[in-house]
Amino acid sequence: MFLIAFLGGLLTVLSPCILPVVPFLFAGADRSRASILLTLGGMALTFALISSLAVVSSEWVIQASNSGRHIALIVMTVFALSLISARIGDWLARPFVMLGNRLDPDTRKKAGPLRSVMIGVATGLLWAPCAGPILGVILTGAMLQGANAQTSLLLLAYGAGSALSLGALIFAGRGLVNRLKPSIPFSGWLRRGAGVAVLATAAVIATGTDNLLLAKTSSEGVATVEKKVLENVPKVVDYLVSKVRADSIEDNASKGAMPSLAGAVQWLNSPELSAESLRGKVVLVDFWTYDCINCQHTLPYVKEWEQKYAKDGLVVIGVHTPEYGYERIIDNVKDQVKKLGITYPVAIDNNYAIWRNFDNQYWPAHYLIDAKGQVRYTHFGEGRYEAQEQMIQQLLQEAKAPAA
Repeated sequence: MFLIAFLGGLLTVLSPCILPVVPFLFAGADRSRASILLTLGGMALTFALISSLAVVSSEWVIQASNSGRHIALIVMTVFALSLISARIGDWLARPFVMLGNRLDPDTRKKAGPLRSVMIGVATGLLWAPCAGPILGVILTGAMLQGANAQTSLLLLAYGAGSALSLGALIFAGRGLVNRLKPSIPFSGWLRRGAGVAVLATAAVIATGTDNLLLAKTSSEGVATVEKKVLENVPKVVDYLVSKVRADSIEDNASKGAMPSLAGAVQWLNSPELSAESLRGKVVLVDFWTYDCINCQHTLPYVKEWEQKYAKDGLVVIGVHTPEYGYERIIDNVKDQVKKLGITYPVAIDNNYAIWRNFDNQYWPAHYLIDAKGQVRYTHFGEGRYEAQEQMIQQLLQEAKAPAA
């Protein structure tokens, strides 16, 4: 499993979710090898720590995680300004002289390692990778079993894989920068350009614009590669494939009664619903979380199906099960539901009760239940929208058949 986690981390370099943190890492490509390694190490360790704590529902952990992102944005802004202007860097560094933390990117003093680690920590706080099949296995295991040493080590292996793949690209860029160093004016321009890029990226993340930009991308290709890794690594195939492969179950026979919807901490757009109250309706249960890029890609289809087939008896239920700590904050979920234009019922599943009831393992996950309350179709991940819509139509036709 550690090998799979490491390989999953390596593959994140192909995912669009890595794009928001790339400027932070590449801005320091002209630094020493040790400095770059410290930054990458800080990123991997912080990601593992934050992701491990994300499964703890304590309010202080949630707020600390949320505050950490704001602090990280401030650190990145300061870093960007120090790149743009050496004078600004010196001026900003004065309050930290006692701590030995000089922000001037050209410094070679002992404070350099601390600054490198700080940049890595800030990057780790801001990085929220797409939860493909491999990361989905790790995170869901942590959610169901609670934070533990094994989960943290798996997350660290995942972060190490990501750091290695990013490090290879950064060192390649560093070689290019070293060749350009004889051209001092160009190197200065390159440094200032990197500062502008970091500043712009910090602004994009702070305003949430990164979600809008990433919504136009797709992780389906990377998810397919991850599935192949899961299917071909020895000793874990049977368990992992049965739990997380993002395929539809094609036969239309009943797969058992609809699991319970009990356990949500709050319902939005509707009073609490139950499997019993939904008998006679065709139900689509969509497990999602608002900052999951894969979920954002499927959401337009889910909304369209609800608008198109609600009059025919389709009920769509969004089960919001958080992936990261800040997604547990109910006000954040309410704001996102309103912002995304979701009008169908949403169950806030902060305790993973409904997730456990369905034995779910993936974001997004779609469960189609017929009018008799039987699960008839499942699909995990992006894609196969036509097949899903055809199944909705079929179940609606079946629901009308007795009346006809």
